[in-house]
Formats: sequence, C-alpha cells, structure tokens
Amino acid sequence: MIRALVVTASNRAAAGVYPDRSGALLADLLREAGCEVSGPVVVPDGEPVETALRDGVAQGFDVIVTTGGTGLTPQDLTPEMTARVISREIPGIAEAIRQSNRDKVPTAVLSRGLAGQVGRTLIVNLPGSTGGVRDGVAVLGPILAHAVDQIRGGDHSG
Repeated sequence: MIRALVVTASNRAAAGVYPDRSGALLADLLREAGCEVSGPVVVPDGEPVETALRDGVAQGFDVIVTTGGTGLTPQDLTPEMTARVISREIPGIAEAIRQSNRDKVPTAVLSRGLAGQVGRTLIVNLPGSTGGVRDGVAVLGPILAHAVDQIRGGDHSG
C-alpha cells in the first residue's frame, strides 16, 4: 500500500475564505488509485509548504502530492519550496503533467510544478484547480506504483 499525503497550498483556503476543493478531490483520486491517504493539509503558500513537505518526509510518506501555488503570481511559491526539499528532480513527471491536457487547456503549460525525490519520498506538485488535479492524477496514477518501487530500491522490470 502506498502511503500518500495531500498538501494544499492556498492562502485563501488556509484563511477559511473558501473550502479546499482541489485537495479534497486529490485525496479522493489517490484513494481510487489504491493509496492510503492522509490530508489534505491546507497551508498558506510559501514557507508553510516547505514545513508541510518536510513533516511528510519525516513521517515516512511514500508520496506527497501538492495542489496549488504553481502559477505565475508573486504568491505562487510551491515549486520554490519543493526545490528546497527534494534532492533529485524527476522532470519527466512534471513535463508530462503540463503537456497532458494542453490542447484543451493551453494555460496548463504555465504551471511551474516540480516532481522529485528526497530519501524514499516522491513529491509531485499539481495545479490548484480541480481540472489540473484530475489531469495530474491521470498522468501520475499509472506510474505511481512503479516510481515508488524504484525509489524503494526495486529492480527494473521488463
């Protein structure tokens, strides 16, 4: 069983201005993909994201998936916080997520989300919209078990 943590980076959701819909959807989709899910942990963007990621790594989660904070506004700092935590970037995951639905949603390529590894934890940033979450999990779901197995030291198959 893959243990997953969902972290929502949203200043307004963290302040209670509106409910966190993307994190709740992400948790549901990861459960449907066979994960044991904790969260969503809702934090303001910036340093609290780094803290939540480090806490999740310390708790031994196999994967931490964030939603929000990947755009171009000055408040969107999730990729920068993720870069502080990961030791190895896995650019193909983030690239595939950006490209997955770009014909229908051209602005998907503006997401600055990262994917990477720290220790035995995979971290993936998804956009803050429910559509971005759906598209991201559509890419991540089919490769998640293999990625986690590889990070755990599994052998290549096939």
